[in-house]
Amino acid sequence: MNLKRFLAVFKARNLEFWRDKSSLAWNFIFPVLLVAGFAVVFGNGNKAEFKVGVLQAAASIDATTHPFLQTRYLEFVPYIQTETALKKLQHHQLDLLVDLKAKQYWLNDSSAKGYLAEKLFLQLEPGAVKATVTGRQIRYVDWALPGILGMNMMFSCLFGVGYVLVRYRKNSVLKRLQATPLTALEFISAQVLSRLGIVLFIAGSIYLGCDLLFDFVMLGSYVDLLLVTILGAMAMISLGLLIASRSRSEELTGGLLNMASWPMMILSGVWFSLEGAPKALQWFADILPLTHLVAAARAIMTDGATLSQLTYPLAVMVGMIVVFLSVAAMLFRWQGDGR
Repeated sequence: MNLKRFLAVFKARNLEFWRDKSSLAWNFIFPVLLVAGFAVVFGNGNKAEFKVGVLQAAASIDATTHPFLQTRYLEFVPYIQTETALKKLQHHQLDLLVDLKAKQYWLNDSSAKGYLAEKLFLQLEPGAVKATVTGRQIRYVDWALPGILGMNMMFSCLFGVGYVLVRYRKNSVLKRLQATPLTALEFISAQVLSRLGIVLFIAGSIYLGCDLLFDFVMLGSYVDLLLVTILGAMAMISLGLLIASRSRSEELTGGLLNMASWPMMILSGVWFSLEGAPKALQWFADILPLTHLVAAARAIMTDGATLSQLTYPLAVMVGMIVVFLSVAAMLFRWQGDGR
């Protein structure tokens, strides 16, 4: 590894990106428009229906066990663990939490919908014991933010590395670089670190700018969030390198990059949770790097999780980085297939 050659390629790639004004502007504008749109559409959390958590041992609700469970226009969600349910109630993700056997209920006093749900419950259980919790409301835009930023990072990582690499190969840029003392390790390292720096700068700028406008919930550590972001970006950059490691065809590579990005955009929890989805679908989502990035970032931001509580998604992302980079290094060709 020659530091001078590495820095020369690193600087050239950064200048190329920053001088492409249209691409630079789109990387900033697209996620901001998505966040603003969700803030407008879902900014009002007072929906028509009420969501009530039910503490019970069973995994499904049996409406015949209590008249309250037969109340129309209420959505009942079963919970086995009280701690999990109370956290949902604190964040206004539940309007009311009840334990029908113990004749007890929990309410967030700052919730308008919780107040109305309590009145409905007390009509059928007037002697129920009340307990209160407090907590800041988690809006849909707060929940969706990690997914939106993660999706923007995904496109930047995959296409910003994979498509550019194929373009270099097709335009004989890599062929000319091969004739220099530059090694494949120096070239790939420069590409990876350049894209990582660009992605982190853009994601950080968007987050700070939108936070000033929408005041996002952040219950965890910014240092933990940064580490998760770096691992997630590295995993997707490595995937982009793997896809573009030897092809000369922009059409083929574009198709492969789209084939990798679209399942992640739909199944990685960007727009909705996969809780309750078929097991096969959850298993497929579990092999996508964006799934673990979004899950870990969301847990830090909205639940205040620490790195020790996120060992599984962190381990998966580290494993993906090692596997993708190793295979990409073995398959890499300066001039494409067979050369």
